[in-house]
Amino acid sequence: MTRLLLLAWLVIAAPAIAQTPAATNDITARVTHGYASANGVRIHYAALGDARKPLMVMIHGFPDFWYTWRHQMAALSGDYYTVAIDQRGYNLSDKPDGVANYAMSLLVDDVVSVIKSLGREKAIVVGHDWGGAVAWSVAMTRPEVVEQLIILNLPHLRAMRRELVNNPQQAANSQYARNFQQPNAAQQLTAEGLAGWVTDTAARARYVTAFKQSSIEGMLNYYKANYPREPYTLDTTPLVKVKAPVLMIHGLTDRYLLAAGLNGTWEFVDNSLTIVTVPNAGHFVQHEATDVVTRTMRMWLRR
Repeated sequence: MTRLLLLAWLVIAAPAIAQTPAATNDITARVTHGYASANGVRIHYAALGDARKPLMVMIHGFPDFWYTWRHQMAALSGDYYTVAIDQRGYNLSDKPDGVANYAMSLLVDDVVSVIKSLGREKAIVVGHDWGGAVAWSVAMTRPEVVEQLIILNLPHLRAMRRELVNNPQQAANSQYARNFQQPNAAQQLTAEGLAGWVTDTAARARYVTAFKQSSIEGMLNYYKANYPREPYTLDTTPLVKVKAPVLMIHGLTDRYLLAAGLNGTWEFVDNSLTIVTVPNAGHFVQHEATDVVTRTMRMWLRR
């Protein structure tokens, strides 16, 4: 059977859209909450939509929690059963101690456990930042559970390592990750500080509450367990290509994960690949360009 690898570069030149005020687009009273169990760890999720519709599992990054997907959940829940998780260490999910409890294989199991707990075999998997890293890993190691893959501001993991090795600017801009890998890093952070990127006042209050009931040490264990350490080296393990169709959306002003990491992504995907760049949006593209992200997701899923 002929395999088609399609790369569609769509450059959206609209200005970034500010975060929608939480008071006018809040879904906390509408979602239902549940838990899945993975290796003895309870993973919390919030769900919105008809449970009979196609399942969409959404995975947040750092520092964040399920609420980051509120705009996309509100917009897409008419067509999909949208389920946003709290990753382990965050908000209402369990917070196991120890770096080993945040290994990527366990983070993958967490997502699979949510899919299975909902009685499904497959899901559309969406991830941002560390959620994107987990989503890539789910697609590579558990391809049978991924119907379609949507990644926001997280290059493929091999491309990320390549950039750390070959792109001095990316290596310099990753100083924050090296800082987070230090033993006493958690003592330097507060819930209020971690929520500083949230521009909407009402939403920021929810973030502070969520981070106060999170484990800052657990948050940083993602970096300690999974982020490359110096000296950086290329990933030379056997390549496992992603079998699902992939949509990538990347805010081009992201200073943490540079857009050069998008180059060559087609080498890692054995299906259609669509890359959408948003010039005036940064790392939290689902907030900074809410309508662009949601419209792009809807259009791509319906294609």
